[in-house]
Amino acid sequence: MNHPSSKTVAHFYRQHGLQWDEIRQARFVEQPWLDAVLEGLEEGGTVLDIGCGSASPVGMYIDSKGFDITGVDITPALIALCRERLPRHRWLTGDMRTLSLNARFDALIAWDSFFHLTREDQRAMFAIFQQHAKPGAKLLFNSGPENGEAVGEFLGEPLYHASLSPEEYTQLLNAHGFDVLTFRPNDAASGGRTVWLAVAR
Repeated sequence: MNHPSSKTVAHFYRQHGLQWDEIRQARFVEQPWLDAVLEGLEEGGTVLDIGCGSASPVGMYIDSKGFDITGVDITPALIALCRERLPRHRWLTGDMRTLSLNARFDALIAWDSFFHLTREDQRAMFAIFQQHAKPGAKLLFNSGPENGEAVGEFLGEPLYHASLSPEEYTQLLNAHGFDVLTFRPNDAASGGRTVWLAVAR
């Protein structure tokens, strides 16, 4: 059974999305990983940002490199900010768990988003990653360092996170056509995040 807070993540961001956006812009630790996932893409390459938040700082950095973004987030207020900040890109309100865009992308990013799903939902996401990745596309996501649930606190409310084991993530990636390029647990340079970079076969 999952922790009760697993059911309140979408509500949390709908309630506190604008406050989260203000705090989120204070630190930009992702740049080296974004550079890694975008490396080798030609200008105009397509990036799918799954759980794109407010487009700041991640989407704005991708835009500055000349790539085309499709961003998906469950929080309407954050998608509204994306459209205001980066109107030339495609921004969709939706649930990543039911994502089906009938398109494939040159790079996929699920940074600080995928880890809010339950372990069951995370397992199902790998078919969605596969469905949206061109051959050779890189996939960047972060997780916890080991199997389990963790409930943090933000603005006085619980905020759910979950993770599979590194072994299971590796198996799921391989089973869905991805090879692991880098696995870095508790990466100090990115605020202690556990980071995965993979490439579609």
